[in-house]
Amino acid sequence: MIEEPVRKDSEIGHPNSSMGCGHKDDKASLASSQIASFSHQPHQPPATPASKEVWKKGGRMFSILLAVHLALLACTLVSSGAFEKIAVHDYDVFFLLTVMMLIVIIWIIFYLVGTSRCPDAILCKDSHAGPIWLRGGLILFAIFSLVMDVFKIGYYSSFYSCLSAIKIIYPIVQAIFVVVQTYFLWISAKDCVHVHLNVTRCGLMLTLTTNLAVWMSAVTDESVHKAHSKLKKNMTEEIFRWLLKVGMRSSSAEECNCNTQICQVFKNGYFWLYPFNIEYSLFASAMVYVMWKNVGRFIDHNSHHIHHLKFRLFRRTFFVGIMLGLIILVSGLGVLVLYEVQVNSSTESSKKSQALTMYYIFNIVCLGLMSLVCIGGSVIYRFDKRDMDRHKNPTRTLDVALLMGAALGQYAISYYSIVAIVASTPRDTISALNLTYALLMIAQHTFQNIFIIEGLHRQPPKEDHKHDSHQKDLYGLTFVNINAVSLRVPNSGSTLAPSTASGPEAIHPSDLVRSLTAPKKMNWRRKFLREISMFLLLSNIILWIMPAFGARPQFDNDTELNFYGDSMWPAIVDICLPFGIFYRMHAVASLLEVYIMS
Repeated sequence: MIEEPVRKDSEIGHPNSSMGCGHKDDKASLASSQIASFSHQPHQPPATPASKEVWKKGGRMFSILLAVHLALLACTLVSSGAFEKIAVHDYDVFFLLTVMMLIVIIWIIFYLVGTSRCPDAILCKDSHAGPIWLRGGLILFAIFSLVMDVFKIGYYSSFYSCLSAIKIIYPIVQAIFVVVQTYFLWISAKDCVHVHLNVTRCGLMLTLTTNLAVWMSAVTDESVHKAHSKLKKNMTEEIFRWLLKVGMRSSSAEECNCNTQICQVFKNGYFWLYPFNIEYSLFASAMVYVMWKNVGRFIDHNSHHIHHLKFRLFRRTFFVGIMLGLIILVSGLGVLVLYEVQVNSSTESSKKSQALTMYYIFNIVCLGLMSLVCIGGSVIYRFDKRDMDRHKNPTRTLDVALLMGAALGQYAISYYSIVAIVASTPRDTISALNLTYALLMIAQHTFQNIFIIEGLHRQPPKEDHKHDSHQKDLYGLTFVNINAVSLRVPNSGSTLAPSTASGPEAIHPSDLVRSLTAPKKMNWRRKFLREISMFLLLSNIILWIMPAFGARPQFDNDTELNFYGDSMWPAIVDICLPFGIFYRMHAVASLLEVYIMS
């Protein structure tokens, strides 16, 4: 007996596949002939699949090269305008980003129109891509990004006479870009496109590069703004203006006066909303990358397991993880407020030391609890009977890569801090707390990555139905009432009535009804995993909020600054900290998926 092979994910295409829907009949006949050849010729030579795979990699390579060149150009302009005063200004960066966003908007409209008019454009969808909680988070960040753009428009309009027009055009185009891209990702995140393959790959890579360029610009602008705030607090106005003249990048308000109250509100408002725009760009980049991986992909639903998971937040839980996580979240918000008040409003060193001590103690307790919980979750996985999911899943592969890659930013800051603390001569209480904080940060990232990655690779649990052998063999159940049940048995065409069933193996209708209507019990391991996931989720939220909204002891503690210098240490933090902040929000999305799958 010849075993019929299972068709793997492959690209349906031909040399003219990028020409649109004009050859959809040929494409359909080609697909049917390929399926027939797979079913009738199991020992087919590998020449055809190999040639298609080479062309697929060639199309991907071209789009990757396009993205790399654009990303390097954007990075060059952003960094040139940030680190020294040369003939590259912020409006040059805004002009490049505006052009890129306009091209992406045009391509998205082309994509939506082209796929809607072609019936065979999207032959299948990836069930793992673009889950509802990820798209919901994208919409949330998009709303705050739109509010930020409104504040930017109001701020730049306050003194438009002395500014370049591109500074007002840029937030308007960015708002349109956010709306169009959010709609595009909401309806198309699961698409496996089979028309315009190379054009689609290049368009998606251009979209991804544009989001990364906007992210780099936002991170740079926020870092420069915070650096200016620190300098203004510690130096006189004359020294600050001299530093700006020597080489530091000046913000948009330095050349124009922002004296009105409404102008100050707009200025402070859009800087506080930068973290949401940063996360929006990264979320969109991740979803666009999964779409790029799915271009030309054909999913065999016989071998591709589709799990329909229901999101029930407060069902079948002990509420221990939720309550403990909420305590950590509320306490963290209080610590953040006190830290900002004592560090920014007070010039006394004692107040600053108290704020740092309070910040370190809270983070040590939080990171210690999270590390212990992650270790406990990993131990529970050792006794979990669920199978590992080894099917192809671009979304999960990207999640794991982002978790491991983004953690490197916080690893780097922690190791730099450890070296500076150990090598420094004055060793006081704050230095000891800082060293403990850095060590726990490394441990927590490591244990949490192990827990999340193992949870993402587990199969969703199957419901445990505890029926006896007779109940497993029964089907075709028709209820009339409790005392009148009609049952058909597979091996015989007869019908068993309650009155005719006799003997020790008789089935009582009331017992059967009671067993089928009884609530399904959840395994204790699954309950603990849900509690652990929810606690870690809420804890990662507060650990994202604190550095994203201003609590950065790397600049307030002078140990590392004195050890590495005024130029090296700020560069290390400004480069690595955005990855650490993104790690927390990406961990929240991954933990939510682990929670639902548990």
